[in-house]
Amino acid sequence: MLMLDPSDSASLRRFYLVRHGAHDEYGERLSGRAGQSSLSETGQLQADRLARWAGRADVAAVQASPRRRTQQTATIVATARELAVETVDALDEVDFGDWNGRSFAELEEDPLWHEWNSRRATAATPGGERMGEAVARTVAHLEQAATEPIQGPVMIVTHCDIIRGVIAFYLGLSLDHILRFDIDPGSVSTIEVGAGQARIIRINEVPA
Repeated sequence: MLMLDPSDSASLRRFYLVRHGAHDEYGERLSGRAGQSSLSETGQLQADRLARWAGRADVAAVQASPRRRTQQTATIVATARELAVETVDALDEVDFGDWNGRSFAELEEDPLWHEWNSRRATAATPGGERMGEAVARTVAHLEQAATEPIQGPVMIVTHCDIIRGVIAFYLGLSLDHILRFDIDPGSVSTIEVGAGQARIIRINEVPA
């Protein structure tokens, strides 16, 4: 799916893929869909930096996953632009099934967790989604949103693995390789999508 004739770039919709700010369970627990923790003090600072980020000046719409951490991040940015936040279920975190809410210390003892992280293209979560399913629903939303009559870029506030998966999809990479690049809390990855084409502008830009 990818390569773009530069002359077609005007027909593409720009998306700013934002990972939510750090939250109270960050680094300790796989919050997934179980966690409803709020942004930590660090996460609030990251969201404030996103609200001041120069690129957000042309944002025409803000959409977010239903999780509290994404909603809080999106609201801080949207308020700075006097926009409302649209909640979109297709942007939700990967459903990790029985792993939702488990500590990383516990997960390290589970062989299936290590299989998941080395074989994302084929491995399954225990009772949840496959990585490919999560990417497919997110990509379907982006490609539909690219056709909507919105006058400007859309900021998408979502989750680390969702952003990694979308970028891998549009770069033509196997999902087995999504852990080869970082998507930091409070970061922006810029892509353009439309008319069966896409291009990656930048990855993991962290506003200062």
